Amino acid sequence: MEAILDAVDNRYITKGQVKVVVSNKQNSPALSIAEKHSVPGITVDDHGFPKKSWEYDQKMIAALKSHGVTPRDGLVLLAGYMRIVSDQFIDEYHNRIMNIHPALLPSFPGLEAQKQALEHGVKVAGCTVHFAEKTVDAGPIILQSHVPVREDDTLETLSSRILREEHRIYPEAVRLFTEDKLRVEGRRVLIQP
Repeated sequence: MEAILDAVDNRYITKGQVKVVVSNKQNSPALSIAEKHSVPGITVDDHGFPKKSWEYDQKMIAALKSHGVTPRDGLVLLAGYMRIVSDQFIDEYHNRIMNIHPALLPSFPGLEAQKQALEHGVKVAGCTVHFAEKTVDAGPIILQSHVPVREDDTLETLSSRILREEHRIYPEAVRLFTEDKLRVEGRRVLIQP
């Protein structure tokens, strides 16, 4: 999230405006980062809700809309957001929810992707920015970046190199979206010149 806010502040992303940062947890570091960037930060507490909940997501959608993030012209960025959004949320913001995942999807979806990659013995890992779909980590791929896996890699060293790439490609995907350069055709995301 901070890489995206930095990209806006540094005028790399020029066609969009960050309207709000929403966290499902009180005292989330995301809220302090939002404040540092002069972006409104709010909490929509998820205490008592299951990990995937339309009832909770309705509260989230109301918060987004109250800050001008509408399904028609808004973009929802999942960055460090560890809830699974409901099918109804996906329908409401169809092709307007981006997620970043620390693997080269469709390989290693879900939790602990870097650990899965190391255990599987892959030679190349990486990260993927994609539009969210009803199946977790399965939406149309916008951008990917590969990271070679070294013989001496640990979970920490590999995760650190993947994170650097996440900080590079997520702002790029947002920039392309805000400049209207992405077109979804079935499972493919085409990048317009």
